[in-house]
Amino acid sequence: MSQQRVLPQSKETLLQSFNKRLKDDIKSIMDNFTEIIKTAKIEEETQVSRATQGEQDNYEMHVRAANIVRAGESLMKLVSDLKQFLILNDFPSVNEAINQRSQQLHGLQEECDKKLIALRDEISIDLYELEEEYYSSRYK
Repeated sequence: MSQQRVLPQSKETLLQSFNKRLKDDIKSIMDNFTEIIKTAKIEEETQVSRATQGEQDNYEMHVRAANIVRAGESLMKLVSDLKQFLILNDFPSVNEAINQRSQQLHGLQEECDKKLIALRDEISIDLYELEEEYYSSRYK
């Protein structure tokens, strides 16, 4: 996995769009949070009354908070899209996992075969001894 794989153009474009979405959403969160902090400062004297300014600031904070939530939801969707992309397009990892599991199961099969052969040999010896005992017995 340490080697760099060459991706087809469509996959490269998709990854670039994921990167752009990530940067845009993070920037949106940071900008809106910064503006909320700026809005929280009390201005000295303005041309509008304090109550009006307070309502306007309250409304702006609600809008900016909604923008932060929207950007967060977009980031969650991006994570989901990245997981789907990885699952659908990471064939070397899937093949490696399949090969490892296959080797694991072959080892388990060989171990079971050895145990079954040992069990068969023990049963065969016991059966031979029982047959000898039976045929040499006077109760047959």
